[in-house]
Amino acid sequence: MRTVAQLISDRHDAWPQVLAWVEQAVRSVDVLPIDPASRGESTLFALQVTTRSLMGAIALRSGGIVVDNGWIRILGAGHERIGGGLREWNALDGNEPLDPPLVDALIVAYDALGGFFALNGGAWPGTLGQVHYFPPDTHERQATELTYSGFLDFVFAGDLDAFYAGLRWPGWREEVGNLGPDEAMSIYPFLGFEQAPIGSRSRKPVLARGLWNLYRSMDQQLRGLPDGSAVRVQLTDMPASDINER
Repeated sequence: MRTVAQLISDRHDAWPQVLAWVEQAVRSVDVLPIDPASRGESTLFALQVTTRSLMGAIALRSGGIVVDNGWIRILGAGHERIGGGLREWNALDGNEPLDPPLVDALIVAYDALGGFFALNGGAWPGTLGQVHYFPPDTHERQATELTYSGFLDFVFAGDLDAFYAGLRWPGWREEVGNLGPDEAMSIYPFLGFEQAPIGSRSRKPVLARGLWNLYRSMDQQLRGLPDGSAVRVQLTDMPASDINER
């Protein structure tokens, strides 16, 4: 295990690159401060990456990065505005892992609908270090063919409206901006099960961890079913604090 001092690079530090991309972003980007500074050092030590990497620089010097009025939360060291950071979401602090756990991959961001972005560390076939996306509507993992740096560039300057086509609704900015720490929006009827516009469905803030559990369970149960199959959804053993009781 390298020490924090060994992980902090005085030369070729990636933080100026992060700030340059933030300055050039085509949408709102809010870099959250770290308080206390030791939180950043603890996160960097847990990750065991240097600040020559973009992730290492973000982990050390930001509580996280909130993009597009909070639609996407890029994880850093954690902040009261968004909740946990890279340590907490990836159980690097000794706390409970996600349920089901994610092995040989690292959660690096999530969106307002409970979609998650994870870095491949050997969990899936394909290039190591590539970002994979767990969408809230199809519930099937998708390889983005983006590295972490490519993912940041896309989130700051890419076409998010096209990426989330059909998944935004009139007034979403205000609703998403009011999400609390570690929260995302639970949509009912569930996304991917019918064609009704998302704006006409029930929306309620819930813990994003609960949505991870729910959508992974859906993926396991629905995998292999032909399109158009009739299904009945029944939630069991799901804490009401995590998921709405329907």
